[in-house]
Amino acid sequence: MSQPSPGDELWCRRFHPAKNPAARLVCLPHAGGSASFFLPVAAALSPDVDVLAIQYPGRQDRRAEQPIDDLAILADRLHGVIQRQPELPLTLLGHSLGATLAFEVVRRIEADGHSPVRLFASGRRAPSTHRNEFAHRSDTAIMAEVRRLSGTASALLGDEEMMRAALPALRADYKAAETYRSAPDATVNCPITALTGDSDPKTTLDEAKAWGQHTTGSLDLRVFTGGHFFISDRSAEVMQVLKQHFGVEHTRAGG
Repeated sequence: MSQPSPGDELWCRRFHPAKNPAARLVCLPHAGGSASFFLPVAAALSPDVDVLAIQYPGRQDRRAEQPIDDLAILADRLHGVIQRQPELPLTLLGHSLGATLAFEVVRRIEADGHSPVRLFASGRRAPSTHRNEFAHRSDTAIMAEVRRLSGTASALLGDEEMMRAALPALRADYKAAETYRSAPDATVNCPITALTGDSDPKTTLDEAKAWGQHTTGSLDLRVFTGGHFFISDRSAEVMQVLKQHFGVEHTRAGG
């Protein structure tokens, strides 16, 4: 691992810093999402795991920065940030856009000769399964997509000022997701756990199963009741999967 860069702290949020963690989990948000989306994950796994939630440019305290609308560029930047962290067994968790991004980051980490323990791909179809989607081309289409998915950002739809502030990041994120193309044979070596909602309009069961084509390791498919944001609606069940992975058996008071 190389030495941390002064700009790395812009990307990294540790909501429950761990003094002597046994492992690290890097969490990558969905389109329009922010690091704070993973506050429940950090609370559930503290203090055993160093939970590193990623803050993309163009939102919250990084709102003044230009959002990145190319997934390959975003993966390159994150690869450098992650590689400069103190060495620990590494797992990645990405939701929606974050799942595809996590896959590309793992590919770069493995190309460097390092071996992540596992990739959790949540709420996203496999990289080789393609849909023609063009929400990023208009603000109206972006609004309609946010409403359709009923995500955490839907609360912003009634606040015109907040929505105007959020649109640049949403537009960039949707463009990154919708213009991304993966080679059908692109793989990682680490095992993949695909997490999916049984009524997610963005991912069918077959599209979730197709993650198995992108790893030389094993695929563990977990299906939850719910739509695209099952990861929030079924938070306790998702946290249990993560706790099992990390061997975290205790339950924090109020966590």
